[in-house]
Amino acid sequence: MEYCPVTYPDPFNQGISDNKAVHVYFSQAIPLVAYIDDSCLRLKENKCDICSSVCQADAIDFRQAPKKTDINVGAILLSSGITPFDPSVKDEYGYTTMKNVVTSMDYERLLSSTGPYEGEVRRITDKQHPKKIAWIQCVGSRRVTEGDNSYCSGVCCTYTQKQVILTKHHYEDVECTIFHNDIRSFGKDFERYFQRAEQLPGVEFIRSYASVARENPENGNVAVRYATPDDGVKEVEFDMVVLSVGLNPPSAFKEISEKFGINLNAHGFCETESSNPIKTNRPGVFVSGAFQGPTDIPESVFTASGAGSQIGELLDYRRGNLAKERVYPEERDVSNEDPKIGVFVCHCGANISSVVNVPSTVEYALTLPNVVYAKEQIFSCATNSAKEITDLAKEKGLNRVVIAACSPRTLEPLFRDTLREAGLNQYYLDMANIREHCSWVHAKQKDEATQKAQDIVRMSVARASQLEPLQEFDLPVNKTALIVGGGIGGMTCALSIAAQGHEVELIEKNKDLGGMARRLHTTLEGLDVQTYLDDLIQQVYKNPLIHVSHEATIKQVAGYLGSFTTTVETEGRIKEIKHGASVLAIGADEYKPTEYLYPESDQVFTHLELGEEIARGNEKVLNAGSLVMIQCVGCRNEDRNYCSRVCCSHAVKNALKLKKANPDMMIYILFRDMRTYGFREDAYREASDNEVRFIRYTPEDAPQVEAAKEGGKDILRVTVADPILGQRLELDADILSLAAAVIPTESTKEIANHFKVTLSPDEFFKEAHVKLKPVEFATDGVFLCGTAHYPKHIPETINQAYGAAGRVLTLLSRDTVVASGSVAIVSDYDCVSCGACITACTYGAIEFRDTPKGKKAWVNPILCKGDGLCNAKCPTNAIVLKHFTNDALCNQIDAAITRKDIIEQMDAVLEEA
Repeated sequence: MEYCPVTYPDPFNQGISDNKAVHVYFSQAIPLVAYIDDSCLRLKENKCDICSSVCQADAIDFRQAPKKTDINVGAILLSSGITPFDPSVKDEYGYTTMKNVVTSMDYERLLSSTGPYEGEVRRITDKQHPKKIAWIQCVGSRRVTEGDNSYCSGVCCTYTQKQVILTKHHYEDVECTIFHNDIRSFGKDFERYFQRAEQLPGVEFIRSYASVARENPENGNVAVRYATPDDGVKEVEFDMVVLSVGLNPPSAFKEISEKFGINLNAHGFCETESSNPIKTNRPGVFVSGAFQGPTDIPESVFTASGAGSQIGELLDYRRGNLAKERVYPEERDVSNEDPKIGVFVCHCGANISSVVNVPSTVEYALTLPNVVYAKEQIFSCATNSAKEITDLAKEKGLNRVVIAACSPRTLEPLFRDTLREAGLNQYYLDMANIREHCSWVHAKQKDEATQKAQDIVRMSVARASQLEPLQEFDLPVNKTALIVGGGIGGMTCALSIAAQGHEVELIEKNKDLGGMARRLHTTLEGLDVQTYLDDLIQQVYKNPLIHVSHEATIKQVAGYLGSFTTTVETEGRIKEIKHGASVLAIGADEYKPTEYLYPESDQVFTHLELGEEIARGNEKVLNAGSLVMIQCVGCRNEDRNYCSRVCCSHAVKNALKLKKANPDMMIYILFRDMRTYGFREDAYREASDNEVRFIRYTPEDAPQVEAAKEGGKDILRVTVADPILGQRLELDADILSLAAAVIPTESTKEIANHFKVTLSPDEFFKEAHVKLKPVEFATDGVFLCGTAHYPKHIPETINQAYGAAGRVLTLLSRDTVVASGSVAIVSDYDCVSCGACITACTYGAIEFRDTPKGKKAWVNPILCKGDGLCNAKCPTNAIVLKHFTNDALCNQIDAAITRKDIIEQMDAVLEEA
């Protein structure tokens, strides 16, 4: 059902059938997509056909019958995702019985521009904007009570912070209260995101388990009861309560298990191994995304890519057998024609049309010079809309197209392809960003936003009239991959690429392979790391396609996508490596503390060192009477404003190991937030059940450590404030273990400079896009994986390593790649050989060459990335950047303000004077 033309007066009415089975999403007066849910009586009992009878577009057809189709495949990937926890299974949440209690998924719909109130947050009872909203965390997660899940769903803390930020953006005066246990902002940049939400005015985070107490029958408000350390139990009324629900396994998990013959874990998710979380117990069946366990979008994306790589290992012999080359119509030469511009204005659901008056903008576009056609579309990126653009370009004789929609960063390739289908050069496209640059930032200024959208369209049309056809060119691809870093991530990636028939150059800075994993002995899941590592290393050395360089230092990197040359100094010799793609897997280091008597006292260890001592059987450690662990040492502070992600789990793992060896040992873990996310929550609970004491501290009142003697024995006295007891505790410890931060390696900046990639504010490698391209850099042909990207556990590193391999294979499996036509060129006549452009170019794409007019700058089109720094620097305008010529940009600037506006503004100034 692609489009439903029936409108309903009440946008909150979710259907026309008695049981509300038909759902319609609105954009102003235009409905978008209708769908039928599982409650449909026709589907269940063959009783009802109201929707079919009233549908004016014949979009609902109950005559269709189920069909069975046999499909022969070589592998199966299970990406069945999750089912949100349903709080209606427990009366205590008040969901469905109290109308102003909603789930976080419901709240997402309220915030959405295609939701029941077109992006406005309103209460169900009276349709008013709530002034006080409460979020209750861990609904359905981290509980062992009947109907709940014992694991942590991992995503709820951060999606709640997102909802709070969006709510405050819409309604500045709203009061937002978040009831939470631990704040688990363990992902990349999540700590800053939490701080951003926490510091908003009118936002309060309260650490307390809260319950929904009752509904006020007079006004529909909801009372929440919670406990405080100082004032005991409180009860506060809120206009709306949002239940931050966790993630359940897919509803059909048992059926999936039976049909595909895979094992499930105790929670109903796919059972996997730490050494390869993508592989199931059944050969040829793989798993990705949240069916591995609760996970966020970036992890879901790179596990999908990783599954693709493992399937590629299995089916490489079939690669390309089913592929068909796409054939485009012959390109029309329209360079001598007058511009005939078509403008297509997108509603983007209601992301744009709920703010910008789209019909008015279309009418305005028709008044602009050279515009011969204009039309609005619900979703311009939809398949039917793209085809419509292609067909209209042919029918109307358009020779340039302006798409007024979203950012060209994501969808420009799609629309360029649409022009090619119409027989037009793809560079005759211009995109007017009226979403990110307009509707999203002016949601409360609809008239002004409409005017701005028209201004942006006018400027885009002006630029489009000056666009010229450009030609792209093919570059050969070297089939070899370079992996920088010989840890678990680098070796896993290398083996996957080699298994698909490609040679791999693996370079390692140390004498031996293994990286940080050489210091790890077990994981919380029970993996014997050293046995696994030895096997992995043996696989690498035995693989004839993998060539290892030890004690290697990169001296120079040159080249471009598909054809790089890296010069390496290794074991006393210089080696030149030619390769088509690079993967940076250089790992991370452990912070060496300067606090808490480290390294002054031999009784103080880091968690990593403690794990090594446990593995060695150090009796001083194993026979200790008491041991204290301090979390967040060297991170979550001003110097390193991030969470190292792995430390809480390492602390719990070490505590359980020690308790098993010495049950009488007193173990205290001093923490800020215990971030044992996912299934690791069960180990946290196990440690607590084994009498490991967890004491929370705040950074404002951090633990104090001093050396002391007690009964003639050297001890470490740890003083910490206990917020529950309201007292300061003195803990006498035989051993102190510090959760030292995971930090970038010393070589990170140097490697980044060699490969021309960027770093995050915390100096880890920065991916091209956190969700869309989590294992790629903005620099084409360079990929990343492992802890160089951000701290992560071994299974997560393995997932990402396979993900990087999958993306590398999308490049190496091709014979050629296409280089952009938008590159700089130099006019020898105007060039004065000053060299300013050579200095400005960060890609080394410009050099001097001898010409009949002397030495002149020359741009290598293969190396040029079209960033425009060179032509901005050129003092004589000798460099022109194709597709961004002076004529096009000046025309766009001139269109920014009309002559009439200039005269009116000048008159206004003169009147004031």
